Amino acid sequence: MDPFEMETLFKVMDMVSSDKNWRLTYPSPCKSPWIGLECKQGKDNHLHVSRLDFGSPPNPTCKQTSTFPSLVFDLPYLQSLFFLHCFTNTKTTISLPFTISSASSLQQLSLRSNPSLIGQIPPQVSSLNSLQILTLSQNKLSGKIPVQIFTLSSLIHLDLSYNLFTGSVPNQVGMLRNLVGLDLSYNSLTGMIPPTIGQLGLLQKLDLSSNQLTGPVPDTVEALNSLVFVALSNNRLQGQFPKGVSKLHNLQYFLMDDNPMSIPLPYEFGRLLRLQELRLANSGYSGTIPQSFAQLQNLTTLSLQNNRLSGPIPPGLSTLSHLYHLNLSKNMLSGVVPFNAEFCRRLGRNLDLNDNLGLCLDGSEALEGVKIGVDVCGSNNNSRSSTAGSVINPLKKSEAHHHHYQFGLSTLLLSFIVLIINILSTWAVL
Repeated sequence: MDPFEMETLFKVMDMVSSDKNWRLTYPSPCKSPWIGLECKQGKDNHLHVSRLDFGSPPNPTCKQTSTFPSLVFDLPYLQSLFFLHCFTNTKTTISLPFTISSASSLQQLSLRSNPSLIGQIPPQVSSLNSLQILTLSQNKLSGKIPVQIFTLSSLIHLDLSYNLFTGSVPNQVGMLRNLVGLDLSYNSLTGMIPPTIGQLGLLQKLDLSSNQLTGPVPDTVEALNSLVFVALSNNRLQGQFPKGVSKLHNLQYFLMDDNPMSIPLPYEFGRLLRLQELRLANSGYSGTIPQSFAQLQNLTTLSLQNNRLSGPIPPGLSTLSHLYHLNLSKNMLSGVVPFNAEFCRRLGRNLDLNDNLGLCLDGSEALEGVKIGVDVCGSNNNSRSSTAGSVINPLKKSEAHHHHYQFGLSTLLLSFIVLIINILSTWAVL
């Protein structure tokens, strides 16, 4: 490590951390055991700082007056930089030098959970042209997402979640052809999801939840055949789903609760055979639950509560052996619940059929101790019987035998009483 690099490192440590006197404790940082710092050998056969971790023990903690150290970009061999819960008291911004030629080696920049980190992302971020991972989540960054970010062609993961960003998702997002993960959730983004999102052919995770996005899901998403996880919940999305959504054969998680969709539930979801979680609650879906959903043999969670779904529950849902969470409450479903006692006990409290006025249970199935929010068909306390197509509770074999036995005893007793009355009448005449 040359003298300039070492002096820069000590200045950064003095700005950020007050754990110890770094100059005295570690006069040769790369040769001493220093948690939070990594060094690698460069082409000049000397050790250089390649990674710095701040804010999370056992790494160096940050002092209360710490601010973002722009000097850190003067470390020419730095590849990874982490600040976790570091800027918590003194307001600070991300400041980058206008020229960062020496920082081209930086591959990972992570600033997470810094409540005093405010302001906008500076456009100079485009100078970090080797950047592969940019994580700026859980801060108080604001303004529009700068289009300069989308010139970082090496980006694999971009996380700007849990901030105060406004404006739309830039059309330039489609330029990040190497992107595997995109998380813009929990901001105040508006406008439509840009169709250019379909150009991210390697994308596996897409999270745009908890914004104010409008319009439909663009048809171009059908090209994202690497997608594993999609979260679009808590927006203002509406309109028809792309018919090509069934082409997302690798999709395992689709979360889209709390959107004013108000359309029939798409049967195409039943073709996503790797799907493990499907959450479409509180979105005004109408019509019946598609029979195709019974093909989702890997499904563990199905949440369809608080919609306007009607008709019967598809019997095929009872064959989903991996299902452990099923919520169909607050709909207009009707008919006999097609689940046996074993299915109901397996799900337990994770099965919720409450507030479906037309649903009822077949009384022949022993469901003692299992509460799923539905009465037995034809029971006196079942006000739904007229709309549920209720049936008379069939008796179990043991109950039927007991009932027949009781009926036989009653008939015999009545015959005996009649005989006694006749004998007494005869005596009276005599």
